[in-house]
Amino acid sequence: MADEPVAGVVDTGGAKQPKSVRVVLLALMIAMMLAMLDNMIIGTAMPTIVGELGGLEHLSWVVTAYTLATAASTPLWGKLGDMYGRKGSFMTSIVIFLVGSALSGMAQDMGQLIGFRAVQGLGAGGLMVGVMAIIGDLIPPRERGKYQGMMAGVMALAMIGGPLVGGTITDHWGWRWSFYINLPLGAVALVAISAVLHLPKKRSQARIDYLGAALLTVGITAVVLVTTWGGTEYAWTSARIMELIGIGVAALVGFVFWQTRAAEPIVPLHIFRSRNFTLMSVIGFITGFVMFGATLFLPLYQQSVQGASATNSGLLLLPMLGAMLVTSMVAGRVTTNTGRYKIFPVAGGALMVVGLYLLSLMDTDTSRFTSGVYMAVVGLGMGCLMQITMLVAQNSVEMKDMGVASSSTTLFRTLGSSFGVAIMGALFNHRVQDVMAEQAGAVGAKVTEQSAQLDAASLAKLPEAAREAYQHAVSSGTHGAFLLGAVVALVALVAAVFVKEVPLKGAGPKAADAPVDGDDAATAKAPVTEAV
Repeated sequence: MADEPVAGVVDTGGAKQPKSVRVVLLALMIAMMLAMLDNMIIGTAMPTIVGELGGLEHLSWVVTAYTLATAASTPLWGKLGDMYGRKGSFMTSIVIFLVGSALSGMAQDMGQLIGFRAVQGLGAGGLMVGVMAIIGDLIPPRERGKYQGMMAGVMALAMIGGPLVGGTITDHWGWRWSFYINLPLGAVALVAISAVLHLPKKRSQARIDYLGAALLTVGITAVVLVTTWGGTEYAWTSARIMELIGIGVAALVGFVFWQTRAAEPIVPLHIFRSRNFTLMSVIGFITGFVMFGATLFLPLYQQSVQGASATNSGLLLLPMLGAMLVTSMVAGRVTTNTGRYKIFPVAGGALMVVGLYLLSLMDTDTSRFTSGVYMAVVGLGMGCLMQITMLVAQNSVEMKDMGVASSSTTLFRTLGSSFGVAIMGALFNHRVQDVMAEQAGAVGAKVTEQSAQLDAASLAKLPEAAREAYQHAVSSGTHGAFLLGAVVALVALVAAVFVKEVPLKGAGPKAADAPVDGDDAATAKAPVTEAV
C-alpha cells in the first residue's frame, strides 16, 4: 500500500520544530510530571494525613486505590484516543485528575480520601499514555529519540524531588496542599494544549468494547491486589489470595478470547504479531520490575545499614537516577543521528544484570561510594531501556494503533513494578525475619514480626545487639532481592538480543527509503512531525 500523509499533518523533513510544538511538549512534560510526582509527594504527607483523618488501618488503600485505578484505566485511555482523537481524551484525563486532586484535598475522612484518590487515579491513567501517544503523533520515530532525555529528566526530577517537595509543602502549607499543588500546574498544561495543539479529529462509528473493558479491569484489579496484599495483608497461600488469582486468570483469559471477536477490541491482538512489539513489552515489564524494586530497597539499605538520613531519601538514589538521565540523553541523541537503536536494549540489559549482581554483593561494610558506583551501573542500564522500549514499540505498529501501543507498553511496565515490589519484597521480608531469628533469637523474631522494614525511630530504640543483627538481616535481604533482580534482568537481555533493528522513519539521510520487512511494515507509514 502506498504511503499516505496523515490528514492535517505536515512533514517538515526533519526541520527544526516550531515554537508551538515546543510549547505543546512543555505542557506534555508538565502532565507527565503530575502523574509521576503525585505518589512521591503523598508518601511524605501520609503520617500527617493519618494524624488528622485517622483510619490508620486503611492507610495502604490511599495508595492502592490510586494504583488500581491508574492500571485499570490505562488501556482504555489509549483506545479512546485512537478511536475519538488524542487531544480530547488527553484533556479529559487531565480534568479528571484535577477534579480528583481537588476532592482529595477537601476530604474529611479516610473513606472519602480513598474514593477521591481512585478518581485521581482514573485521570492519571490517561496522562502517561496521552503524553507518549501525542509525542508519537507529533514527532517521527527517528526524531523521537531527542526527547528521551527530557522524559528521563522529568522522571528523575519526580523521584528525587517528590519526597522533598512533599515534606516542604506538608510542613509549611498543610497536607491538603499536597493535592492542591496539582491544580495550577494542570491548568497551565490544559490551557497550552487547548490553545496550541491541533490534531486531526476522529469520529469512530464503532462502539466501545464494554465487555472487553470490564474483563480487563477485573483482571488487572485482581493482579494488582494479589501483588499488593500477598505476604502483607494476607498470606500467599490464603484463600483470599487464591480467589483473586483465580478471578484474575479467568478474567484475563476471557479478555484475550473476547478480543479475537470484538469489533473494536480494547487491545488489538494483531499488534503482538510484531516481534519487536512483543519483545519491548517483555523488556518494559522487566524494567518496571527492576526499577521499582531497586527504588524500594536501596533507600532502606542505606538508611538501615549505612546510617543515611531518611529526610533526603530521594537524594540517596541520585547516582542511579543521574546515570539514567545521562544515558537516556546520549541514547536519544545517537538514535536520532544514526537511526540505530538495537545496541541500547542489549547494552541496557547487560548493564542491569551486572549492576544488580553488584548490588547483591553489598554487606554491612560496603561504603556509600561503592554502593553509589553499583547504583550508577544499574542506572546506566535503565537509561538505555526506559524510553527506547516505548520508541521501538511505537515504531512497530501503524499510526491508528499508536494509542493502544503506548498504553500497552505503559501497562506492562506498571504491572512489572507491581510484581517487582511484591516478589522482591516477599523474598526480602522472609530473609530478614529468618536472619533476625537466627542471630537475635526470640527477641529478633519479635522485632520483625509486624514488619521486616523498620523506620529510623524503631531502629534507634533497639538494643545494640538487636540493631547489629537487623543490619545483617537487611544486608542479607537486599542480597536476595537484588540477586533475584539480576536473574530476572537476564530475560530482558535475552529478549534484547532478538530485537530486529527496523530503521526508524523520519529525518536523516535516506530514512524514507529504508527497507521494511515482515510484520514491522507499519514503520513504513509516513512520518508525522507537525500537527500544530
